[in-house]
Amino acid sequence: MAEAPAKKSKSIQAPKWWLNTYFWWSGAIFILSIGGLIKGVGVITDPGQRPEKYLVLVYFGAGVVMLINGLMSHSQAVQAYYAKVRSEDL
Repeated sequence: MAEAPAKKSKSIQAPKWWLNTYFWWSGAIFILSIGGLIKGVGVITDPGQRPEKYLVLVYFGAGVVMLINGLMSHSQAVQAYYAKVRSEDL
């Protein structure tokens, strides 16, 4: 009876923060909020949307929330990576 081929172990790559889309969305929202501060709320609002007085602050807050989400998810990915690496070393 033929033996099954041995599984090749794939090397696990360390998580990279720039691949986390929370950081990309956070940057895009921050850029929009800065554009709203410089050129006015018209940069952010959709055509026909009623102008909101604090829309720039809402976008800035959303950028902060997305940044926090990115930091949390990246730190969890790093922890999982090191746990996996340690378990393979044993």
